[in-house]
Parts: sequence; C-alpha cells; structure tokens
Amino acid sequence: MAGLNIPGVTDQYNTNDTVEKLMKIERIPLTREQNQLESLKTEKNAWRDVNSKLSSLRDNTKTLYSFENPFNSKLTSSTEEYAITAEANRSASLQSFKVDVIQAATSDRFLSAELENDFKVPNGTYTYKVGEKQISFNWKGGSLKDFAAAINKRGNNTIKASIIGASAGKKSLLIEAVPTGKENHLIFEDDAKTFAFDSGMVDKIKSEVKNFADTQTEILPVNKIEYDEPPYMPALSLTKIKFDEENKTVSVEPRGAYQVKIPEKILKEENLHIQFTIKSSETEDITPEINRTLLQPELPDAGTAEFEGIIISNSSSDTNLNLPSEPPEPLQPVITDSVIFAVMEDGTEKEIPYTPSEDGKASQIDFKLSDYNGIKAIAVRNVNTGTLLEVSDFSALDPLTDLGYGPVHPVSIADDAIIKYEGITITRSSNKIDDVVPEITLNIHDKTEKTATISIKPDVDSSKAAIIEFVGKYNQAVAELNILSQNKPEIIEELDYLTNDEREAEQKKLGLFQSDFSLTNIKSNMASTIAARYTFSDTAEITMLSQLGIATNAGGYSGGYSQSKLRGYLEIDEKKLDDALENHLDDIKMLFGYDSDGDLIVDSGIAYKLDKQISAYTQTGGILAMKTSTLDSKIKSSETRITKLESQMDKKEAELRNKYSQMEGSLNSLEAQQNTISNFTKQQNQNK
Repeated sequence: MAGLNIPGVTDQYNTNDTVEKLMKIERIPLTREQNQLESLKTEKNAWRDVNSKLSSLRDNTKTLYSFENPFNSKLTSSTEEYAITAEANRSASLQSFKVDVIQAATSDRFLSAELENDFKVPNGTYTYKVGEKQISFNWKGGSLKDFAAAINKRGNNTIKASIIGASAGKKSLLIEAVPTGKENHLIFEDDAKTFAFDSGMVDKIKSEVKNFADTQTEILPVNKIEYDEPPYMPALSLTKIKFDEENKTVSVEPRGAYQVKIPEKILKEENLHIQFTIKSSETEDITPEINRTLLQPELPDAGTAEFEGIIISNSSSDTNLNLPSEPPEPLQPVITDSVIFAVMEDGTEKEIPYTPSEDGKASQIDFKLSDYNGIKAIAVRNVNTGTLLEVSDFSALDPLTDLGYGPVHPVSIADDAIIKYEGITITRSSNKIDDVVPEITLNIHDKTEKTATISIKPDVDSSKAAIIEFVGKYNQAVAELNILSQNKPEIIEELDYLTNDEREAEQKKLGLFQSDFSLTNIKSNMASTIAARYTFSDTAEITMLSQLGIATNAGGYSGGYSQSKLRGYLEIDEKKLDDALENHLDDIKMLFGYDSDGDLIVDSGIAYKLDKQISAYTQTGGILAMKTSTLDSKIKSSETRITKLESQMDKKEAELRNKYSQMEGSLNSLEAQQNTISNFTKQQNQNK
C-alpha cells in the first residue's frame, strides 16, 4: 500500500524543488533590480566618502588663512616663572620686556582664635562684604563645620571658609575674601561682626578719621565763576553763610556760597574718602521780593498852575532812577541739586553728585579723592532761591580700613599688586594684569628676586603641526580620488596606513567612477593650486609651497622611476620646512592666505583657493550634493520597483504552490483508487 502523502509536506513528487526552480527564473528581474539597488547604494556611499574627505580638507584649509590661523599663535616665556608668567593673544607683537614684581596682590584672610571642637556658632543674620559684593544669610546655629559649609555654599566667589586643625581638641575658623586688592577688604556686619569679635578673629583698634572745616577760619569765599543767570540775580556771597561753632555745621542761605581747602596731608593719600552730610530744607524764596524792586515806579503828574486865566504846566521830573526803559522779565525761582563742587588746581570746578533725602534728613556725601584727580578744595554753591542748606564738617578716612576693628590673626591683608614695567611702577588690584602691555596678560605669583624678562615668540610647533595636518588631509583626499577614478589595485596597496577592513572597503570602490570627469577635474585643479606661485610681496622669499619643502617629490627621486610618486601625493622635507618656519613665518602665513586688493579681506593664497575650489563640490547644492541627490531619486525608484516585484513574486509563488498542491492531491487520489482496485482484485483471486 502506498504511503500516506500530505500535499506540500511529504513532497512525494518533488513539487517544492519544482516550484523553487520555476521561481528562480521568475525572480531574475527582481534579482537584477536588487543588484542594481546595491550598486546605487555603493555609488552613493562612495560619493559620501569623497565629500567627507574633501570637506575635511576644506575645513583644514580654512584654519590656515582665517583669523584663527596657527601662524598668529604666540608662545610666552618668563625667566622668573615662579613669580610672573604671561599669556599672549594672537594679536600680540613679538617682543621682550622687563618686569619686577614688588608684591603680589593679596586678599584678606582672617583666622579665629583656637576654639573647642564642640564650639557652636550662634544663630543670627550673618553679613559679609568684600568690595561692592555682599552675601547675607540667616543662620540657625550649629557647628563650625556646618557654618563653614554654609558660607561656602553662598560664597559666590566672594568669600570662603575652612576649618584649620589648631591643636589637640581645638580648631580655628579661616574666613577669606576671594577677590584681591586694597579695595576688597573683608567687612563684617550684623551678627557676623559680633561673632568675629567673640571668636577672637578681630578686635577693636583706634580710628584714624581726619576732620577739617570745623572752624570759622576755614570758611573761605568761592572763586568767581561766570554763570548763565539773569542780570538781576544776586551774586553768590559769603555773607549768606552762618557757622555754628557748637555743632560744627554751616548754614547756607539762598545765594550763599563758600569753600574749604583740603589739607595737604590728606591730599597725599589718594585712597582716602571725603565724607560729610548735607541737609536741605525749604525757606522763603527770594525771587518775589527781587521782582518787586525791578518794577518801573509810577510817578505822579507834574500838575499845572493858573493865574488870571493863564495856565502854566509844571515840568516833568528829571529824577534819574537808572532804570531800564522797559521792566525786565520777572525772575523765576531756581531749584537745583548741583550745589557741591570739587575745586581743581587750575581753578575749574567739577560737580560732585548730590541727591537730597526724601524724608528731609541729612544726606551722606562720600567720594574718593582719586576720582577727582587734582582736587584742592570743596565748594558749596547754593544757587537755589528758596532752599536752605546745612552742611556738616568734613571727614577724611579710608572706609575699608577705618572700621574701628582689625584682624587679630591675619594670614594675609588685602593689598594691591605692585610691579615695575620697564622701570615704571604700576599698581593693580588683581594678580591678572591685562592693561599694561597690549594684547598680553601678566599673571603675578610672587615677588621677584631679580628682574624677570618676558618674551613673546611665535608658536612654530603649532604652525608646523597645522601644515603637516594639511598635507595629510590633502593626501587622503587625493587617495580617495585616485581609488574612485582608476582601476589599479596597486593604488590601494600603496596606502600602508589603511587597516585590513578599510583596505577591503576601498577595494569595492576601486575604479567605480572611471568615466566621471568631475573627479579628475578637481584633482587637477587642486594640483595646480598647490604648485602655483603666489607673489604677495616684492620682498617675499617664500612664494611657493615647494620652497617649504612640500611637493609631490620633496625628497627627490631615488632608485629610478616610481609610479607612486606620480599619483599627486605631497611629501615633506622636514628639515627644509623647519628652516622656513624659523626664518620666514610671515611669508608662510601669507602664502596660505593674503589680501591682494587692500580691502582687508583674504582673497588669494593656497588655502583660500583650495577652499573655494572644494566649496563648489561640497557646499549645499554643489556638485557632490547633486550627484547624491540624483542617486537618492534612483534608489527610491529602485526600492519602489523591488517592492512591487517582491509582491508579484510572492503572489506567483503562492499560485504555483497552489497549483502543484492540487496536482499532487489529484495524483495521490488516483494512486489511492488504483491501490483500492488492486487490493480488491487480489482478494477476489484468493477467494476462488
């Protein structure tokens, strides 16, 4: 009896093989299209590789002629690096100069007394000032460690704190100002001041305030200065001044003025501030009374006399009142805050800003002597017509040091950096000084034992590295162009820097675009640019790349003919390059990019021209972009056709399998009938 056969499973009649063979023929158009798609993708990847290599070369060329070009890089050196170093900008001049560091700028660093390990910082509002910066925070109380952490958390480059292990079982708190310089003293306020006293960080010291203008004899008349005022306005006068001996104050009535000289011993200290107060109040305005006196008087009529019918008129009065023919314009009240002036050595005056208090209280005036260079006296000019001024005596002090307290354990005291630059003494608040030598920043570290020499030289190593990188990028681009435009396996074998995987990938692209002239054109143009002469100056000694020791045969031919040397790769004669960089760096910079028409814009040179040539290929909408765009369209169309063909193949295969399954089922049925008949016949024969 024939074995049971399930169509499509037992495959008794090899229908699966038959269908596969038929489908193989049917799939020929699909296979062809799939191969075509793979070829298109390979081409697209190849163009991308070209674009990548050329773009990398273009990016490199830009760095060789842009403002950031390596030929402008500078190196600095100092003979006393422990004390002073320098940083040079790209625009700095090549030079050397002498510097003596008298002292480095320092900051206030105050140490507390030795405190027990379990010492608690009491709660309160802690305020610290450093120069114009301030931090303030509410402290709930706690350990020294937590308090120091709280300061550091809020320090904001203003102050910082640390715990110092003093002796066994004891610690000290160090609080320091971050900014350096005399102007940046560390000041304690609110509970911070109380804690500074209680912890032994600071203690009281004697004040050094200097007072002046506190006697009648120091009140002097002001200099005569012409004002643009109405002719009938009363002149500023010392008679409108009243000095209060008891309170050491001066009352200045409307149109009153005076000045006081600043003592010479105070003027010698430029860091001192002058402080005083002014209180302004309203008083009866003087303009109404002045206006009344300026009116023309009305004289009575001279009258007449009559005698026996004869009338005689009296003559008009010939009294001369010296009045104008017409009454002047009435004076208007004057209200101004411009009442305080610095009197300079040459007699001129500069206004000192003053803003009256809105609550009627005295306003504090505070200015630094150095802000008014050449000041000799202070003038008060009350040009107002309805304002009374009350001016206190004057105090000279340093508000940063004259606080009434000082450090007990100072690690350092805020002070300015002092240097001598070419014999000139210079003072700065910071150890980073960038306004003495143009384009150069001096970094002060310590006092010099002997005069330091700072030298600014070109960064030759950076320039050399950039040129070598340029040659490498150029050769990589040329190698990619050679591989795609020529079907010569030796081209790949010559590239000994390739890995095995890279070598295998390049083999697939070999000669892929032999018939595409765009690759040979760009290679030819690049070679012409590299070999050209660039005469940017009549005195230039380096006008060609080959003069740097960079050429397609920089080392010269040896051992006869070499095909690899004709493929356009650049070689470097390092000795020749080093010599050119050492002696002709400016020429080399101009060789890669220079301004040919005087408009201060680079428009010629090797790097500039290569950049423009490559841009035509790599830019958006350029030659390579157009090629990949065309391939994208072809790939999309091919993928659409493949999808359609795959659908057709699936449908065709389903139809064939269905047909052969039916055929196999029919054959199996016939075979079963045949077996039934045969069995029946045998059984009949056996019964006979």
